[in-house]
Amino acid sequence: MKKLSTLLALVFCAISLPCLAQSSSQTAQSTINSSVFDHDLHWRLIGPFRGGRTRAVSGVPSEPNVFYVGAVDGGVWKTNDYGRTWHPIFDHEPTGSIGALVVSPSNPNIIYVGSGEGLLRPDLSIGDGIYKSTNGGKTWVHLGLRHGQQISQMAIDPHNPNRVFVAVAGHPYGPNPQRGIFRTLDGGKTWQKVLYLNPNIGGNDVRIDPKNPNIVYAGLWQERLGPWENGQFTGPGGGIYKSTDGGVTWKKLSGGLPDNIIQAYVAIAPSQPSRLLASVAIAGPNPNDVQLYRSDDAGATWHTITKDPRPKERIGGGDLPMPAIDPQNPNIFYMTSIVTWKSTDGGHTWHALRGAPGGDDYQNIWINPTNPSIICLVGDQGALVTVNGGQTWSSWYNQPTAQIYHVTADNSFPYRLCGGQQESGSVCIQTRGNDGEINFRNWHPVGSEEYGYVAPDPLNPNIVYGGKLTKWFRSTGQVQNVLPKPLRNDGYRAIRTEPVMFSPIDPHLLYFAANTLWVTSNGGNSWKQISPDLSRKTWPIPSVVGIYSKQPAAQPKDRGVIYALAPSPLELNRIWAGTDDGLIWLTTDGGKHWNNVTPPELKPWQKISILDAGHFHPGTAYAAINTIRLEDLHPYIYRTHDSGKTWTKIVNGLPDDEDVNVVREDPKVPGLLYCGTERSVYVSFDDGDHWQPLRLNLPATSIRDLIIKNDDLAIATHGRGFWILDDITPLRQWKTIAGSKPALIRPEMTWRVHWDTYTDTPCNPTNQPRPIRPTEPFSITGCRTTRKARSRCKSSTRRATCCAATPAPRPCPNPTRCCPSPPTGCARRSTFPPKPACIASCGISICNP
Repeated sequence: MKKLSTLLALVFCAISLPCLAQSSSQTAQSTINSSVFDHDLHWRLIGPFRGGRTRAVSGVPSEPNVFYVGAVDGGVWKTNDYGRTWHPIFDHEPTGSIGALVVSPSNPNIIYVGSGEGLLRPDLSIGDGIYKSTNGGKTWVHLGLRHGQQISQMAIDPHNPNRVFVAVAGHPYGPNPQRGIFRTLDGGKTWQKVLYLNPNIGGNDVRIDPKNPNIVYAGLWQERLGPWENGQFTGPGGGIYKSTDGGVTWKKLSGGLPDNIIQAYVAIAPSQPSRLLASVAIAGPNPNDVQLYRSDDAGATWHTITKDPRPKERIGGGDLPMPAIDPQNPNIFYMTSIVTWKSTDGGHTWHALRGAPGGDDYQNIWINPTNPSIICLVGDQGALVTVNGGQTWSSWYNQPTAQIYHVTADNSFPYRLCGGQQESGSVCIQTRGNDGEINFRNWHPVGSEEYGYVAPDPLNPNIVYGGKLTKWFRSTGQVQNVLPKPLRNDGYRAIRTEPVMFSPIDPHLLYFAANTLWVTSNGGNSWKQISPDLSRKTWPIPSVVGIYSKQPAAQPKDRGVIYALAPSPLELNRIWAGTDDGLIWLTTDGGKHWNNVTPPELKPWQKISILDAGHFHPGTAYAAINTIRLEDLHPYIYRTHDSGKTWTKIVNGLPDDEDVNVVREDPKVPGLLYCGTERSVYVSFDDGDHWQPLRLNLPATSIRDLIIKNDDLAIATHGRGFWILDDITPLRQWKTIAGSKPALIRPEMTWRVHWDTYTDTPCNPTNQPRPIRPTEPFSITGCRTTRKARSRCKSSTRRATCCAATPAPRPCPNPTRCCPSPPTGCARRSTFPPKPACIASCGISICNP
């Protein structure tokens, strides 16, 4: 949707015009001075405003209304009104992946943040070390531990803000020495590794005794993710450790604890520090075996406390539940699990404090030490605050930290962006609202699961496909399962994110990829398989697996799936397909024959993240290769112009430590490319030979997908929802106007719309959280739409921008279809949206539906 703001017929005016006056002889036509971008282009957040997975939490005991939370890829947020509204305070830093944070009780202006979400999840993003603020989050300084990648927990001395312990989980996909327990005594200027076993065992927990800061407890963790999705290796090298001399020496605790601990979390009773509560994951045949242990003698002896399986359930089936003890009553225990459970008798019996067995998945808890009725919970749906011991809670529908996997757009007006949201199902959200803003009324779940693709029917935006595999009807809300075959079927495999997309040429053809490719032409009533299994049949075990290479879970077998799909917009039967185990295939006959066109340098399990078929030559394609699961953070983008016979690596200008998730070619301008990495967006004006940042006002977050819809660039972030760069006209026209003289940008085709149809009291309170919205009431196509539009163009300043550069209207191809009666005035959109050419030719403007 076009941004209804000062982007009204975007022109580079006096401030930015000097940036356009460049020598035509410069090869610098390949790049643009960033000041041009910063002045005229801005990303617009459109939501959804519902929280995503959040791991880190801390409050301020002396200011009970203030809390800080860290989303796993959405940055740090602060509330000063008990969670009614949240504000981002970390958006200018180079990472948005947060695993831990602590606020100094003795000086609440001092905050430490540990980046990297600290959880081993298939969709994780890594961080780059420790950050510190001394002014309540207004500014930040990087303190080091850059190569730890995952910070799981931090503890701060209650009396000395310069003394901090950090549990570093380390690299999630390989061994590394910067892991274990670290300590600083000088506020982060220097760090000492005080507890370390080997490069395969990291730290996941650390706690300081609140009454004796020399007593410190720590948890070590031995677990690794594999190069393929859901690959996981564990070992018995974890355990609970204790130091009584401030972290100088450590002793592994036993006294009733099992010997084969994988991972453990510890909670200390502040009012009785000799009482401890621990959740412990145990190695063995059952990887989900978790027990709760209690110690009443400061860790000398331990015993299990309950046979109730509920507080021991792993969070979302994977993460170890987190324990906590009431600050004033040592008999009140909490466990954050699928539900947050509470015990008032020392752990013998439990009842639900918050959540439902359907799965809310709570990750962490903070309890105000001076008033235990004030609690902040964080989990897979953001942050919640209670001030009355759990009787009522704040909303999680005020945090735009959604983790979106992919983005598609329907053909409604205004168009909707759609995708699967990790932890929360699916969503389609309008890019402009009828109420003067985008609010809760403008988005809705669409029946798909939380993972992966959502595909609106191009002929009927009220029918939406997605996941593995459902069909949703907006008119009834009904969901139909339309999978080609049951998932648990021999020779038929699928992982969480499988391509679901329509042919760009024939809107009746819908493709679904597993390890084989399927197509339907009748809405999923019947399917045809059009490929064999395209994954690798065997492969050498990647070296990154290391000491786990002998485990059964590491042995080669059929694991791969089709992970990327690109039907050609030029030839109906030309389809590109890429697998998560590192193969690229091409068919030119609709799937009858497939050719392996993989670049020869690609290795097994270099994941083909996104393929994009060329819009100007059928032999062109672009491939984004993600290699984080092989411990390789370098960017990989490949280009071919000869149907995969040869490939060129095109990464010049991209940071050397950012994996690439997506690459797309602009459908209107040859050589104009966009790519999304783990931290930002980039643009190339010369077919990928040179790249430059397009971050602008975008917070650092993982860009999982991007599309070009009409004249807009839309992205799916895995931690901050959907964003749109409205009107990419300046990017498209850069090469044509870059020269020795200043030049104007020809404006895009835009629509005049009603600003706000909500005529009663305000739709939402003015202090209600909402997406970034335009600042002007409408934009116009030029001087050929309506009488009111023409009058807006009469001023000399506006005439140059909205009239002079407007092309003459093209003839309407089908007036009876796109020019409703009456032929002038305001046309309400029916099934088929009017074409831009029809709008100009018929002399109409467009109202909202």
